[in-house]
Formats: sequence, structure tokens, C-alpha cells
Amino acid sequence: MKRILLIVLSLIIFGHTHATAYEWKVDPVHSGILFEVKHMYSTVRGQFSDFTGDVFFHPDNLEKSKFDFVVNVDSINTNNGKRDNHLRSGDFFATSKYPVMTFKTSRVSHKGGNKYILEGKITIKDVTKDMVLEFIFLGQKGNPFNKKEMVAGFDSRFEINRLEYHVGAGKFYEMGVVGKDVSVLITLEMIRDK
Repeated sequence: MKRILLIVLSLIIFGHTHATAYEWKVDPVHSGILFEVKHMYSTVRGQFSDFTGDVFFHPDNLEKSKFDFVVNVDSINTNNGKRDNHLRSGDFFATSKYPVMTFKTSRVSHKGGNKYILEGKITIKDVTKDMVLEFIFLGQKGNPFNKKEMVAGFDSRFEINRLEYHVGAGKFYEMGVVGKDVSVLITLEMIRDK
């Protein structure tokens, strides 16, 4: 009987001292997946406006933390309809065949300060690769517009070689028209219930 009480007591204590990884919801109005790529001498900027995230995070419970995302590639927007349609075509993303890009987390670790390392697999078109990226936890505070909510911020910047994911066959890169390296900024404002 004493042993059972000891086990129950330890579970209660552990439950109170071990932080829960909070579930966070993307605030789509204040979040974005933005990119930059060279076009000859200029820099073209764009974004993917339609994406969802399955996000759990707490600095004290990284084992249960994850950042899984699905991006609707058809939502690409560079403020030029003709160019956007070309990017959706078989020359680049082939969105009719590959409608989404995904990232699935395998591990979250603390690098130091407000910096964290996110490991996982990214899938673009028919290519899946391991990816390690750094993100910054900008902090959290009560939502001034809704006292029942908390708001948190996360940023990540990284670069990918689009040709490694078959986003273009290399023709436009060899012509010197479109660069192969794409700079990406993921900036997230997330919300959870208090």
C-alpha cells in the first residue's frame, strides 16, 4: 500500500514540475512564409499566404515540442500574376501534381539564449531531405486584445537551393535569369489559450 501511495505521489509531483508543451495556433494575419530570389540583377520577393501549422512548444519541455507545417504551394504570390502562374507550372513547382510542401519535426533542442534548433524533414515536390534550422523564440505575453489568450513570436531564416528540390530544371539558372539559392524568412505570431 505504501509503495502504491509513493508511486501516485511521485506522479503528482512530476506532473506539476514537468512543463506542458503548449499547443499554439498560427495567427495568419500576422505570420508569413516569405522568400527572396535573384532575377538577373534584381531581387524578387514573394510569399506563400496559405499554410497551416501543428505547433507545440514550451522551453522546458522540448521533448514534446514540434513545428509541423503544410504549405499550399498554389498560394505563391510575387505581386505579378503572370510570374506566379509560371511558378505554379511544370517549369517550377508543378502545383497540379505537387500541391503542398511539408515540414515534419524530428527534434527540437536549445542552442542557448533565445535560440533553438529544429531538426526534421522537408518535402518539396518529389524530394524529401533532412533539414536543420535555427529559430528564435521572441517571447510570449498576454494578448492586449483578448485577456484569455497568450501570444508568442518565432522567427527563422535559412537558405535552400531550389534545384535540389527540382523547382526548375536549371534552364533559367544557366541562362542567368533566376538564381538557384532562395532566402526564406518564416515569421510567426502564435496564439494559445491561457
